[in-house]
Amino acid sequence: MDLRRLSHVVALADTLHFARAAQAVHLSQPAFSRSIQAIEDDLGIRLFDRETGDVRPTPAGEFVIERARRLLFEARCLQRDVDLYRDSQLGDTAFGVGPLLTATLMPRALQELRQQHPQVALRMEVGNWVQLLESLRSENIEFFAADVRDMPKDAALDIQLIGGQPPHLYARAGHPLAGHTYTLLDVWEYGIAVPKLLSPSKVELAMLLGLPAGQEASIALECDNYGVLKTVALTTDTVLGATDAAVQDELEAGALVRLAVKGWLSPPSTTGIVRLHGRTASPAAQVAIAAIARAAQDINV
Repeated sequence: MDLRRLSHVVALADTLHFARAAQAVHLSQPAFSRSIQAIEDDLGIRLFDRETGDVRPTPAGEFVIERARRLLFEARCLQRDVDLYRDSQLGDTAFGVGPLLTATLMPRALQELRQQHPQVALRMEVGNWVQLLESLRSENIEFFAADVRDMPKDAALDIQLIGGQPPHLYARAGHPLAGHTYTLLDVWEYGIAVPKLLSPSKVELAMLLGLPAGQEASIALECDNYGVLKTVALTTDTVLGATDAAVQDELEAGALVRLAVKGWLSPPSTTGIVRLHGRTASPAAQVAIAAIARAAQDINV
């Protein structure tokens, strides 16, 4: 199988235009057309329907294109890893992290990585799992670590579970709710600040609040930046939804206190490392994943 010709097939599938695809792979249009025709002849199937101004993959083409993408990706991984191992280097990696883990696991994991592997170049993208999954599928990142409770099952993904953190509600010292036990409805009147929640979590909150069926709970402040959330909780009566690890410094300093709330039974987060199924992690990604897993174990102990 000619990987160069397979790359031409993928280029045409991406652009659906012979001239633009030819330009993308630095070939003249006649040479590019001959390459597509040659691989179709070799395979004995038609990969693209060609009409005036319109190019579309055939069902057979869709079958070949999906597998061609995998082959080309693995070929790039192999070349990259061979180059890195040959030069005794770990290289670099790009990965994603959810907002909770950014505030809890990553300071510890990044400290370890920078101390033990200072030659590794890291690029960290922060977002919720929906955003990170899109980056993973487009191969902008190699993996991401996030709360995966609400992620749908997908055979195209490998998820390595590494622990979880129980969530609680926190308020500034001196808050009217501090030092007493209240219901979740009492707390809700002050407004709750949390990372961006997805529909299942809002439905769960609505049930705890006793809202009518099908109605979602209205969140006072949704933000994926825990620094911002903590600032709001420290300077207003807004209640913060977080974990002990996320607000450890503020708890130890007495600036924030954990509230006692009747009926607050939110399940722990489920921390997972998410990768595309069957994809080979780069050496740098492997050491980054190991560092994040160790940080999760330390926090969950």
